[in-house]
Amino acid sequence: MWVAVAMGAIVVIILLIFILQNTKQVAISFFAWDFELPLGVALLLAAIGGVLVMASVGGARIWQLRRAYKKTEPAPESKTSTDD
Repeated sequence: MWVAVAMGAIVVIILLIFILQNTKQVAISFFAWDFELPLGVALLLAAIGGVLVMASVGGARIWQLRRAYKKTEPAPESKTSTDD
C-alpha cells in the first residue's frame, strides 16, 4: 500500500517538474476553438484525454466479455436428489 502511495507521489512530482519546465505558450486549435496553453499543460491534457479514451474502450470490452461469459455459463445444478 505504502509503495503505491510513494510511487504515485513520485509520478506527481515528476509531472509537476515537467509542467513547470515547459511553460512556452503553444497555439491549440480544436474544432472552432483557438486558444493558447503552456506546452506542459497541453501535453498533460492530451495524456488525460488518452487515458479516458482507453479506459472507456477497455471498460466496454470488459463489459462485453462479461456478458458473453454469463450467456455461456452453465446453469447451477439442482440440490434435490432423485436417486432412490
